[in-house]
Amino acid sequence: MKSGEAPVDLLETLGDFTSKENWDKFFTLRGAGDSFEWYAEWPSLRDTLLSQLSSIPSSTTSSEATAGLPRILIPGCGNSRVSEHLYDAGFQQITNIDFSKIAVSDMLHRNIRCRPEMRWRVMDMTDMQFADESFDAVLDKGGLDALMEPEVGSELGSKYLKEVKRVVKSGGKYLCITLAESHVLGLLFKLFRFGWKTTIHALPNKPGNKTTFHTFMVVFLKDQLGAVNLIGSSFDQSIVACHTKQTQALVDVIKIENQIRKEYLSSNDLLYSLRDLSLGAKGNLQEIQAGRRFQLILGGEGDSLYSYKTVLLDAKQTVSPFLYNCAVFIVPKIRACEWLFSSEEGQWQIVESSKAARLIMVFLDISHCHATMEAIQKDLSPLIKSLAPAEDYGNYQIPFMMANDGVKQRKIVYQATSQTTGPMIVEDVIYENVAEGNNSDQIPPENKIFRRLVFERSSGLVQSEALLIPSVEAYRRQTNLSSKSKKKGGRKRNGSSVSSDGAKCNMEIDNSSLASSYHSGIISGFSLVSSELQNAVLLQERVKVIVVGLGAGLFPTFLHICLPILDIEVVELDPVVLELAKNYFGFKEDAQLKVHIGDGIKFIQNANINSEIKGSVANGGKNGDMMKIIIVDADSSDLSSGLACPPAGFVEEAFLSSVKDFLSAGGLFVINLVSRSSVIRQMVISRLKAAFDHLFSLELEEDVNEVLFASSTSTCLHENDLRNAVDPLQNLLKVPLPSLLAQAKTIRHLK
Repeated sequence: MKSGEAPVDLLETLGDFTSKENWDKFFTLRGAGDSFEWYAEWPSLRDTLLSQLSSIPSSTTSSEATAGLPRILIPGCGNSRVSEHLYDAGFQQITNIDFSKIAVSDMLHRNIRCRPEMRWRVMDMTDMQFADESFDAVLDKGGLDALMEPEVGSELGSKYLKEVKRVVKSGGKYLCITLAESHVLGLLFKLFRFGWKTTIHALPNKPGNKTTFHTFMVVFLKDQLGAVNLIGSSFDQSIVACHTKQTQALVDVIKIENQIRKEYLSSNDLLYSLRDLSLGAKGNLQEIQAGRRFQLILGGEGDSLYSYKTVLLDAKQTVSPFLYNCAVFIVPKIRACEWLFSSEEGQWQIVESSKAARLIMVFLDISHCHATMEAIQKDLSPLIKSLAPAEDYGNYQIPFMMANDGVKQRKIVYQATSQTTGPMIVEDVIYENVAEGNNSDQIPPENKIFRRLVFERSSGLVQSEALLIPSVEAYRRQTNLSSKSKKKGGRKRNGSSVSSDGAKCNMEIDNSSLASSYHSGIISGFSLVSSELQNAVLLQERVKVIVVGLGAGLFPTFLHICLPILDIEVVELDPVVLELAKNYFGFKEDAQLKVHIGDGIKFIQNANINSEIKGSVANGGKNGDMMKIIIVDADSSDLSSGLACPPAGFVEEAFLSSVKDFLSAGGLFVINLVSRSSVIRQMVISRLKAAFDHLFSLELEEDVNEVLFASSTSTCLHENDLRNAVDPLQNLLKVPLPSLLAQAKTIRHLK
């Protein structure tokens, strides 16, 4: 093989480019004194390479003979003459390494007398034996390409580039001469995304060379740690036109990477990963940097049992008397939306009160509800250590702090256990901080009492919650008593008595409001079928609604009150839950609100069959004209599925097909989706898209809930029309929903 042979011929000669034995055999066959240039010979390289090296600040640790010259490393040098040409051009402080002892021995013998300052070492380029920041430049001529053969994968390439980043000093350069294949550039751009400036230069081909490949020099300048810069290029459109397939792929990769970098440059709310941080996305985490704050996702993808939304904050004042160099502050789901924890200003207040130089705030959500706090801390500990300053790593136990659940007073009203759900608690609570309400202004915020239903299998997750307000009759009696007391000169009584079951006497559930934002979000989605609802009112027709999952019965009751045209059937698997809803949350059945104890999937499938039979008898084969809405609002008891809501069976293709048939005359299918797994979410979205003609999504910023609306009706609105559809829906509601318009505006059309 001679200098300049095509890479295809080299592949046939060498086979595996990563094999030391193959290279030893290759260099032995070529013999001493020979040289091989994979591609880009010296005439093509010279001008661009010398220009790049000349602009590097000179080394300050050179010997007298090489004073003022940059220190250059050439990994995977083989028997290429590029280092000899550089030496003769005046760059004499060069170190060459290769894992082939035969190649190094031959090159040393060839240059020891005529180029005495040049060094040669047998060394694996993926495990270099050099100190950090040893070189001003690393010149890679095909080395990375050899490590990145598609069948080999990127592991060796990643190890090598990690070493390159380590040995290049600040202000130095990594010069990579490459064919710029997409998989190679993908790895390069990702690993050098933060803290490096990148430019790409096209090297001219040798005159008369008809190769189909073009060679590029990718230059990475070690910049300020954490800085993000767009990729620059020096080649013009004539090169793209001459080498369409290769260079067009290069242009596409650059475009995609620059788009990613623009997002990093333009957004302050990006969620970083530990990998981003290890690449220097937010500077050196081994040091405290006053006022640094960013968000990240910890764990997931096999690194831990759970993933965690996290905010890292370095105290603004580094001279304060800190109790801890690093601490963890866990925020439970129920308090995550409070200003103190969700706003930047509030978070800085937490940092100040924690007395920690670095505070790592971890926000729990519904995916953590089944885990004990001990399990969460055990899961978090190894992840947190990677974020701790250097002084703390492994030296002492990083303290875990935790915000309480915000409850100032708690009274257990009732406890029950069922074979289906397990232990359940009904409790009355008063929160530490409660916003002013619209429906209970007669109650001071600090005295507002909320009744909650909690499933212990989902520790930390409130299944249902409602405000307790004075009943109308009790209010009238209290008013009369106060009036009589004043006439008799008696003292005004303060407070109210408590019954033996722990509930406030003469108090009732406030059914005129919804405590859950995703429940109001479900109703906002009714805007998608507001015209059908209007027609039903005009024609005095009923609308059939099936709700899977009763909870405390608060949502079905609210629907029943605010939309009287609905015939609501609730399917609940656990009879004990129904009894709790009736006895402690004021749930009542009537002709338009019924509960069926049973399996939700079977109920809907049977309802579909019965509807078909009735339609066949009454309408000559048509499935009835009654508008139908199905709402699935049930949680899963399968802790291993990664799908907290709904149970997996409700998103199986067979069930979705049954729903579509049931809604054949129109209507809406609504799912409350809760999953931290993007893979599972995408699976659910894909199945819904396949089953229905229209799919909409409402993501709630303050929670992990996502409400999905599916329909196959031809009259289903598009998101641009939703604003106009809100007013007609609001007019139909007997109870106003202030958040209706705001939530409807955020509904997105997925299909």
